[in-house]
Amino acid sequence: MDLSLNQLNKHFSAKRAVKGISFRLTSGVYGLLGANGAGKTTLMRMICGILNPTSGSIQLNGQDIGRMGERYRDLLGYLPQDFGYYPDFSAEEFLWYIGSLKGLTPSASKGKTRELLRTVALEDVSRKKIRTFSGGMKQRLGIAQAMINDPKILVLDEPTSGLDPKERVRFRNLIADLARDKIVILSTHIVSDIEYIADQILVMKQGELLMHGTVEDLTATMEGFVWVCHIPVREAEEWNARYCVSNLRHEGNLVELRIVSEQKPAGQITSVAPTLEDFYLYHFQDEQDEINNGRK
Repeated sequence: MDLSLNQLNKHFSAKRAVKGISFRLTSGVYGLLGANGAGKTTLMRMICGILNPTSGSIQLNGQDIGRMGERYRDLLGYLPQDFGYYPDFSAEEFLWYIGSLKGLTPSASKGKTRELLRTVALEDVSRKKIRTFSGGMKQRLGIAQAMINDPKILVLDEPTSGLDPKERVRFRNLIADLARDKIVILSTHIVSDIEYIADQILVMKQGELLMHGTVEDLTATMEGFVWVCHIPVREAEEWNARYCVSNLRHEGNLVELRIVSEQKPAGQITSVAPTLEDFYLYHFQDEQDEINNGRK
């Protein structure tokens, strides 16, 4: 399985949402990391054939996906940020329905439904109406519907939205198991969602592919940029304004600060190993500041 993105561009009026992205994907988990508005959803909708590129192409095993039509869609599973459902259907009925739309026979659809409801821990509420579900339960049902046809390409847009920490761990384990013979593309701005399961991370910023590589590759670019110091509580606000602080922890009369900075801050400070969260903060702090200041 070889999915190739070739100089993909997508324009909406004057805005270029995706700018010249090229990448080749084979079996494994690909984490698509970026701030809100980075172009992740637009890219994923093009991969799913929902949007046509303004220019460039997407090919599966050398064939243009637009020309493949239904043959390509039969290989896809997709969970959008806000997936549609029928509130008066039960979870079981909804998955049967999605299975029929995907071309499964009634017996195959029912068998796969039982398996998936067990997998996403909804087996006990399989006959309850979806409108009675919590946000996390609906999200788990969305993950199940994306997998009903045993897709070879699974595209998940912010799939852990609404899940509690325990459910997130269950989801990550599920994706790790699924990815043995699939291309899984997981979009998120939550670093922990992909830190432990992604084989490759694609970092998008303002529509462009900023960088890609393993977690180790990306964090290696931050060596010598992450520092820890202990300062009096009264100085914490000043340091927070002066530096990019990724973590703050109170220790009695002192505060431990984790700082991301190319230049070593003054004072008693120690260099520490960078994490993917440090990497993310370093590259997207400017966009977060704009959001906080109401300019975006």
